[in-house]
Amino acid sequence: MIVRILGEGQLELADDQLDALNALDAKVEDAVAAGDEEAFGTALAALLDGVRRSGQPLAADSLEDSDLILPPADATIAEVRDLLSDDGLIPG
Repeated sequence: MIVRILGEGQLELADDQLDALNALDAKVEDAVAAGDEEAFGTALAALLDGVRRSGQPLAADSLEDSDLILPPADATIAEVRDLLSDDGLIPG
């Protein structure tokens, strides 16, 4: 699966990483729902770090379609609230 972190680029992750990412995504969702800025910042950083650790960066000139698009590290809770679907940032 190809994941884009806005402002950073794309990474390729194995499909078996989805469960771990969903667990991190749930923490982002919970923090957004609670309006907890501190928990949100921690959860978003953990999600993005998980993608960075698990993924292999694609070349900057790669034209792969992204399966998932994640907000940048400096996204606000309001910006992420607008991006959330019923399944969170990561469907599944």
